Amino acid sequence: MKPFLVFAICVFSTASLFSQIEDPNNTVRFESSENNFEDPTGLELPAIKTPNLTKPNEPDKYSDPGEEQPEPLDITKGDGLLEYKSGKAPKYFTKDKAVTKDIGGNQYLGDFTTSSGMVNVQYRDHEYVDGDQIRVFVNEDIVQSRITLGGGFRGFKLPLQSGINRVEFLALNQGSSGPNTAELHVYDDEGKLVSAYEWNLLTGDKATVIIVKE
Repeated sequence: MKPFLVFAICVFSTASLFSQIEDPNNTVRFESSENNFEDPTGLELPAIKTPNLTKPNEPDKYSDPGEEQPEPLDITKGDGLLEYKSGKAPKYFTKDKAVTKDIGGNQYLGDFTTSSGMVNVQYRDHEYVDGDQIRVFVNEDIVQSRITLGGGFRGFKLPLQSGINRVEFLALNQGSSGPNTAELHVYDDEGKLVSAYEWNLLTGDKATVIIVKE
């Protein structure tokens, strides 16, 4: 090959190399392509109506027009189980019955026969709880020296001797209202109620019940 031709090829190759380096736009290009994706539009929810607290009796527009709506609760009408008597105070906040000429003296409550070896004697003030006090005797022996009657039952278990067991309740006072009042329950050794009594005593009077053990 001729020296001139070799020189010309070298010059042309060098010039082409420098032109590529100096050209700032000589970069790789990617053409954009269209896509089929759409921008999300979001899910639109129905508006929720805020409850109106100032109109509790406003009918519900979603309820059945033929459906009977319950009446508002009226606490003055009771619960349907017990008779409601407006304006009547419980007996704990009223007074005992007035003392009359028919009240006074000792009271014989009654007697009964049992085969139980013991009985449970329970008593309470069933009228106005006003501090009534009693003393309890069994066959003339004191078994309870001073008891203040409350609204709930309290008492003692009494072992029975064969034959007559005489139980007496002495009224130590009449409380702050009316006579000394009480309700008496007697249970056998199986917890069965065998007798129930009430008394109205003046101070110093006694109520007596006789239990006969077979």
